[in-house]
Amino acid sequence: MHPITIIEILVALGIFVVVLVLGHFWAKRNRKAALVLVAFVAVAEIGFFIIRPLWIDYHLGIKTEQLEEYLEEKYPGETFEISRRTSRNYNPYHLEVRFENEPGWSYSYSVNDGKIKQVGIGVPDDELPEEGLHYDDL
Repeated sequence: MHPITIIEILVALGIFVVVLVLGHFWAKRNRKAALVLVAFVAVAEIGFFIIRPLWIDYHLGIKTEQLEEYLEEKYPGETFEISRRTSRNYNPYHLEVRFENEPGWSYSYSVNDGKIKQVGIGVPDDELPEEGLHYDDL
């Protein structure tokens, strides 16, 4: 499991435990409200971990379509493949593009609110980024 995921889970558990402990110290007549609050926090945190990946996948589909239209317009007639980096080290909304006519090269694009920008480039050995056919000045 990635360290970022572990940190997210530990923060969620910490919030849950704090609410649970605070609820334990409430007066007896407010215990029911405390249990409702603890249940609400638990459901909200579980919902976050269930909905977040679906939310990211939904937006990735839209961003991939926007990037595909942009690349088809900018580089007409070229064949390319769009993929996403799956590691948690990367922004989930950065998309990686590999062009068929430029093997070994990869370009990372960011799509935010319809604005598309090249944010990274993967270069083969003994090549310079400026030599890439699809290089945009970062």
